[in-house]
Amino acid sequence: MKIKKTILITGAGTGIGKDSALALAKRGHKVIATTETDDQSVLLQKEIKSHNIDLVVFKLDITNEQDRKKIEEHDLDVLINNAGIGESGSLAEIDIDKVRHNFEVNVFSTFEISQLALKKMMKKDHGTIVFVSSLAGRITMPFLGPYCMTKFALSAGAEALRTEIHKVRKNVHICLIEPGGYHTGFNQRNIAKKYVWMKEHSVFYPIIDQIKAAEERLFNLVESGTTLSIVNKIVRATEAKKPRLRYSAPWWQALGTHIKQHLPI
Repeated sequence: MKIKKTILITGAGTGIGKDSALALAKRGHKVIATTETDDQSVLLQKEIKSHNIDLVVFKLDITNEQDRKKIEEHDLDVLINNAGIGESGSLAEIDIDKVRHNFEVNVFSTFEISQLALKKMMKKDHGTIVFVSSLAGRITMPFLGPYCMTKFALSAGAEALRTEIHKVRKNVHICLIEPGGYHTGFNQRNIAKKYVWMKEHSVFYPIIDQIKAAEERLFNLVESGTTLSIVNKIVRATEAKKPRLRYSAPWWQALGTHIKQHLPI
């Protein structure tokens, strides 16, 4: 018999976050779907009404301290850290403030909200924190270094936290979700950011068309048209009594990542 859980998911206004929130609610869980902006909350509320799905929806910008504290009003079984952004461009030229902000969202704010959830979970010795990282947290891609750096850091932190928690609590679990490429629009928005500033002054400008063409070929090749495979992994990790460390999808991208990690340099 499946145990119904209270689950809060960040970044549920679009893409994988929204699809996961809907899937978990359909399975009977109490899902608190939070969004970065009020406009996203309004749109999500309209969508769930049209599908006759019961969700609690409100704005929770994880970089906002007061917003983060909203989770203290809920007794959570699971926190799914899905909110995240991307920055792109060569680390030789990108404004480091852009990289810093990417870390602020994907790493620092994510761990800050996780610490709040863990206070209650540790006290009752029950709960799961799910970190949505990326296969880009295991292998890098050219001109996506800023984003990859944050996901490497997020994965490293989650793995360390899992080991630490298990030394003092047996029923509080930490796990990672590692999506590959999915056609949600996130990748396109991310790679486009560098072209706003990577103009004539950039050393890479003479090959800008080659870079764009290579990126288009890559994402046309690898992006899955549906998020179902990764949503299924998120559901499995959320419902598991003892979730394993990593859940990755699509399987063939996960396999390719594993092979590339172990190839000689």
